[in-house]
Amino acid sequence: MLKLEKVTGGYANIPVLKNISFTINDGELVGLIGLNGAGKSTTINEIIGLLTPYQGQITIDGLSLAQNPEDYRKKIGFIPETPSLYEELTLREHIELMALAYGISTEVVMERAQRLLQIFRLQDRLDWFPVNFSKGMKQKVMIICAFIVTPSLLIVDEPFLGLDPVAIQDLTDLLAEEKTKGTSILMSTHVLDSAEKMCDRFVILHHGEIKAEGNLEELRQAFAMPEASLNAIYLRLTEEA
Repeated sequence: MLKLEKVTGGYANIPVLKNISFTINDGELVGLIGLNGAGKSTTINEIIGLLTPYQGQITIDGLSLAQNPEDYRKKIGFIPETPSLYEELTLREHIELMALAYGISTEVVMERAQRLLQIFRLQDRLDWFPVNFSKGMKQKVMIICAFIVTPSLLIVDEPFLGLDPVAIQDLTDLLAEEKTKGTSILMSTHVLDSAEKMCDRFVILHHGEIKAEGNLEELRQAFAMPEASLNAIYLRLTEEA
């Protein structure tokens, strides 16, 4: 479970988030929705520990970063919007690095990776360096690295960028599978048609505050837009901005 309680935070003493609170339960996929600049990336950076809240608390399964930083970080699997790989490491070495970082044996991690490598058709690329990968292939490497650590919380930031339709469906199936395992999932995306089908609930950020929260029906009530799609609600936000 991920829990944010009255979190205020941002960059260089400029608050971006203003007293936000929300929870993601075990086995729940929550969509983080908002216009550019609404605070989505700041929220993710606060959760993963790149930023420290000015006020409030963030916990994963009851652990906070301040109390137990090592165990807290090991609970998170993160797929960033832009792939970030080490140019001097092969795909195999990236997987081995994840094993080292999370304190998991290399044999266990490589065994977990085999299925994912086959799903994303990278099983014959283990000795390739990132320079040989397309953007989509780099994104697949990030997905594999996030899933093999079996996280309690999976954070996916614009996960569909650069992926072909087959890989998008593969990722969608994997996220659904993770939900059945009890993984909490936070997904930030502008692909609203997919988010509407995949997410159990939504948190809509606007100017660093939670504008609305709930499932699609609850959002429709909050915006007084019966039968509206998630995309239509997003466009309403644009009009208000």
